[in-house]
Amino acid sequence: MRATGLNIDGALTLQHDVWRDERGLFLETWNERDLARCGLDVRFVQDNLSLSRQWTVRGLHYQIEQPQGKLVRVLTGKIYDVIVDLRRSSPTFGRSLGILLSADEYRALWVPPGCAHGFLALEHDTRVSYKVSDYWAAQFERTLLWNDSALGIEWPIPKGITPIISAKDAAGLPFRSAPYYE
Repeated sequence: MRATGLNIDGALTLQHDVWRDERGLFLETWNERDLARCGLDVRFVQDNLSLSRQWTVRGLHYQIEQPQGKLVRVLTGKIYDVIVDLRRSSPTFGRSLGILLSADEYRALWVPPGCAHGFLALEHDTRVSYKVSDYWAAQFERTLLWNDSALGIEWPIPKGITPIISAKDAAGLPFRSAPYYE
């Protein structure tokens, strides 16, 4: 496994080693020692799976207490994955990044605790799996407005397409009025 840093403090892509032969392929999707070698000493407590229709936006979600680190991978399909740094103490506070992830790349994304996270499904029946470092806590869940212009996120939504968005995500808070981490 190889880790590559991104433009948000602590965010990484993880490229897995893939072994191929006449039967197909094999890879380890999670290995605690490999993650530690990449600088991630993290304990995961929950695995999540989402299935999304094309042009579905999920997020931008975070928990203001019990912040979750997330190890995100695409099992089928393709997504535009987004992270927003909400940690006031971070050198990249307020910065957002978007990255393409697909099932064909065998690459994962580490979203550090203290960041909002969301994605846009770019293909039908997109399945996203993610491990989280703390349990879901509804009372602490917050939503950042996915299309807040202050974030500068360039969602790759074609002209004429209306994304599918839950009522909760459509009612997210703008960055300027959202609660942040210290």
